[in-house]
Parts: sequence; structure tokens; C-alpha cells
Amino acid sequence: MKKSNMKKVIGFFLIGLLMFSTVGCASSPTPEPSETTPSVEEPANHEQVGQETEKVADFAIKLFQENLNDTDDTLISPFSLLCALAMTANGAEEETLAQMEQTMGLSLEQLNAAATILSDRLQESDRSQLHLANAIWVNEKESFQANPDFLATNSEVYQSELHQIPFDDQTASAINDWVAQETNGKIEEILKDVPENAIMYLVNALAFDAEWEEIYQENQIQEGTFTQADGTVQTGDFMYSKEHQYMEDENATGFIKSYAGGQYAFAALLPKEGQDLATYVRSLDGQTLQRLFDQAQEVTVNAAIPKFQSEYDVEMSESLKAMGMQDAFDPDQADFSGLGTSSIGNIYISQVLHKTFIAVDERGTEAGAATVVEMVEKTSLIDPEEVKTVYLDRPFVYMIMDCETQLPLFIGTVTGIE
Repeated sequence: MKKSNMKKVIGFFLIGLLMFSTVGCASSPTPEPSETTPSVEEPANHEQVGQETEKVADFAIKLFQENLNDTDDTLISPFSLLCALAMTANGAEEETLAQMEQTMGLSLEQLNAAATILSDRLQESDRSQLHLANAIWVNEKESFQANPDFLATNSEVYQSELHQIPFDDQTASAINDWVAQETNGKIEEILKDVPENAIMYLVNALAFDAEWEEIYQENQIQEGTFTQADGTVQTGDFMYSKEHQYMEDENATGFIKSYAGGQYAFAALLPKEGQDLATYVRSLDGQTLQRLFDQAQEVTVNAAIPKFQSEYDVEMSESLKAMGMQDAFDPDQADFSGLGTSSIGNIYISQVLHKTFIAVDERGTEAGAATVVEMVEKTSLIDPEEVKTVYLDRPFVYMIMDCETQLPLFIGTVTGIE
């Protein structure tokens, strides 16, 4: 990966859906206004862009912090979550919409514009692919009428499939089958049942499959030990290589490793000895990370990554409410009048389901994510000649990054390798 592209990557670790840099954010093409696609607000200046994107960074980081498990692996996809929530926001009004915009860090117009730009930039090759899909299931029932403008906007901006069917005991299976297909079988089930008052599901699926730029050879894989936070020592296979992007501050060291083609990369930060992983993650914010990655240097890094595999699922309602998105989940206060109308009762979000999977080995990385929004009716500088060493042999935080869009597709922690 070229140094200029890597500078973009390291400047955007753990950013939710756009980027810190005004390059790309300000210069990216924006969709033409239409009846169904809100117009895009152009940033007034460099400082304003920086302020807006730092808010988005905080959304991703805070959401990860809210769901961080101190003793087990955590893995979320900010991209998947934001796509599903932004689709839902297109049906929100007044204070409900304001809270959603504030929590996600961008206005609805900016969210829709960003989704269009990022989706258009997704690329696939023989050795790396990122597949994104969105869909909306609408319950065909007399009491509920979906707003055609809402459906049209999501179709145009998010290319969402539309399934209008009477909800029954087969609906959950239909949604799960769609998710399994769109994630290449990585997420086989996300929805267990459909309540009687469910009127809509907004679903995002994300699948990532990429080989390393340089696949590990047999002599680069050796048995090693991983020391957990409580001192427990685990044995497993480690993959050793020399990388060329090194990061360090007073609390952590790290590196970035490219996937084939250079469009995607794996980034890892290892808290220094004596630094607790959970404490370190909870200390992060957009500004701190920007300072850290601005100082990243192109030096040789002796790196080691353990082979690992992780699955994670979480219901996000409490996390999102804690971050300020309260009215959307309130049966009385929610305002989703732009989504549709119900003769039974007010429409609100019942739950936000999120499920992820990742497997990292000598060939590369496979990962998947799915997000379901259920709507219901109410009833420092470094010497470039110096060789650094970063062995991920104790708990660490990592991400999968889209290098061109500077988008963190997945953010996770590894606390053990068994």
C-alpha cells in the first residue's frame, strides 16, 4: 500500500461512517437533489468539516465502548449499524430525528449523501470483496400504511430491496435466509421471532472476504503464547511478518497490514504492558486517535497476529438510548410519521439487533455483519531506520478498514485465542 493511502487509513481508525480528513469528505461527489433524495449540505469550511466528522468518530467509538465486554471478545460493524439506522431515520420527524442525527453525528441529508458515495465506491476483485445489501420488510396489514416517499428514498439512496408480505410464523425465517445469503453464510440467524405488533424490519447485511497482500508461508506460522488479562497463558498459532506502518503513543503500539489490492487493511493497537485493554478502549475518542495516527511512520515492524475467530451478537437499544437516541424507542414519544401511519398505535423502534463474525488466518480474513431494526406499533515521531516489534500476544483492539473511503468496516477486541 502506498504511503499516501496508508496515511488516510491511519487517520481514521474507529471512525463510524465518514472520515476525519476533509479530503474525500469535501471533494467527494454528491447526488443530485430529487423528490426522494434530500439535498446535500456542503460544508462551509475546513474547520466545520473537521468538527462534523469528529462527531461521527465519536458515534462509532462510543457505541463500541457502550458494548465493550471486559472479559470476552467484542466485535461490531459501525458501517452496518449506521446503514440500518440511517434508513430508519428517513422516516423520523421532529425531536426523534434530531436525536438520531445528534447521536450519529450527521444530518439526515449528510447521512444519505455519505451512504450513496460509500456504496458507489465498494469494489470487488478476485482476492478481495466487500458485499453490502439492504432490505425492508413491510407488514401488509390493514392497520399500517407505509409512506411511499420513505420507501422510495431508501430504495434510491440505499438500494434497499422491498418485501411487502403479511407477517406470519415464516417471516423470521425469510429474513434470516436473506441475511445468510447476503453474508455468504457467515450470519445464519439474527431474528428469532416476529411479534404480533411488528410492522416493519429494516435490515443491513455486510460480508467481507479478502486475502492478505502477501499470504503467510508455512515457515511464517509458529506456535506461540497469548497471555490473557488475568494472567492465563494460551497456546496457539501466530503469523509472523514484517509490516511497514507503525503507530505509537504513551499508551499503545500498533501496525497496519494490507489486504490484496490495497483497498482494505487490518489495523491493530496493542496497549502497552500494564495497560488494561478495556481501560484503554474507554479512553479513546476521535481527537485522541487523530493525534495518534497523524504521527504514524513508515518503518519496519516485526509483527505477529494470532489466528483467531470470533462471533458476537448484541441488542443495541440500551446503548443507543444511553448515547441520546431515546425518543425513537419510546412508545409515546417516538415520531416516525414519515415512515408510515398506524391505526393501532404510535410507531417506534422495538429493538436493534446486531450480529458479527470474523475469522483471521494465514490466507486473510472473512467477516460478516447484520443489523436489524424492528419497528412496532404501540399495544510521538519515530526514527525511520529503527525496527519496531508489535506481537499481538495479549489483549488488543483491531479493525478492518476500507483504505479509499477511510471507513472502518469492523471494530473488535481479542481477549483470548481459544
